[in-house]
Amino acid sequence: MRLGSDHVRVRVPATSANLGPGFDALGLAVAHYDEVEVKALGSAEVTVEVTGEGAGELPTGEDHLVVRAIRAALDEVGAPQVGLHLTCVNRIPHGRGMGSSAAAVVAGVLAARMLVAEPQALSDTVAFRLASAFEGHPDNAAPAILGGATVAWTAPDGPHATALPVHPGVTPVVLVPPHACSTRTARGVLPAMVPHADAAHTAGRAALLVQALCHRPELLLAATEDRLHQSYRAQVMPGTAELVRALREAGQAAVVSGAGPSVLVLEDATSGDAGARGRAALLGPVAPDGTTPSGWRVLTPGIATRGALAERL
Repeated sequence: MRLGSDHVRVRVPATSANLGPGFDALGLAVAHYDEVEVKALGSAEVTVEVTGEGAGELPTGEDHLVVRAIRAALDEVGAPQVGLHLTCVNRIPHGRGMGSSAAAVVAGVLAARMLVAEPQALSDTVAFRLASAFEGHPDNAAPAILGGATVAWTAPDGPHATALPVHPGVTPVVLVPPHACSTRTARGVLPAMVPHADAAHTAGRAALLVQALCHRPELLLAATEDRLHQSYRAQVMPGTAELVRALREAGQAAVVSGAGPSVLVLEDATSGDAGARGRAALLGPVAPDGTTPSGWRVLTPGIATRGALAERL
């Protein structure tokens, strides 16, 4: 397949996976975006310019995750490999459980979609499969591509996902700590087996969470109870665990965002500003830029009802 464009732009939302009991299955896209511009070059040169999150720390050549995803997607459809110049504006915090790696992979795959002459060859189904392969699980890739809330699962024929119609009264708030924790570390403390009672409890809450997200926001606190992974992760993110505990005791549907250490609060709009007052009591007053005296940052981005967007320039 030949290339059909040499200059494209992609915008990808941040995502929060698990949502408490929906481990490796449920996810939510939030309106906090990374943007990537990609230019195909006539030479073999690869350069990556990064501003924002990860600037000065991320690879600036072939090892950059967006570049690797572009390469994989071009190979998938038999398109030629080319030199690349990337300009990345990163707003999604890294190592905080907000899907930054999934966003990078999705950005690369969708950039390749717009570069090739037949974009339909990299359909959402193909893009989702490629992104899930990079991630190892589909819970972040699904909302990044589809937007909104999603349920993802893996079958013998590969990963699948479906979108959920989120109730308009559900509002996400993300509390971002000043420190990072790698997904590998957060997954490394999970046990190979859990008690049957904990698994049964969590399965029931995950089912209830779908009802709460779609129709009954007043059930969010009960629906986000988890016994499968969050308590085990407390040892590597004690500050996160304490904040989740305190928020839940105050009546807020707080969970670890993805693998952490950020905290996601799913607010019911009918609660008014009680949630904001409770968070301010724990973290200190929130400045206009979202920072607090405790070092945690408060993001109120809203739900990204549409997933990643790509266009030719």
